[in-house]
Amino acid sequence: MIKKKSRSEVRAKKHRRIRNRISGTASTPRLAVFRSNKHMYAQIIDDDAQRTLVSAATTQKDVSADLEKTDDVAAAAHLGTVIAKRALEKGITEVVFDRGGFIYQGKVKALADAAREAGLKF
Repeated sequence: MIKKKSRSEVRAKKHRRIRNRISGTASTPRLAVFRSNKHMYAQIIDDDAQRTLVSAATTQKDVSADLEKTDDVAAAAHLGTVIAKRALEKGITEVVFDRGGFIYQGKVKALADAAREAGLKF
């Protein structure tokens, strides 16, 4: 009998494969995305210095105040604009996108598109 792996195990394995290929530097940090069932989180990370430069999440009050729900595509798009604005304030214009093992559709795609429209290049 074939035993099927859980979705979280499959996602974690995909994420490890992705992280072997991409890395954030001081000149082009990594935009890491994580989503749970209720919230989304985005961080811009310098892997060389092992430091988070900018972060935003739908759990933060200033972000979730503008949202009706924190778990839909509109919330992801809003989070993308917030993380891009915060990055541009810190002088970060170009990043490497790390989808975190998630499929590039729906919420993850909405966040990426909104960040691009707000001025981040990747």
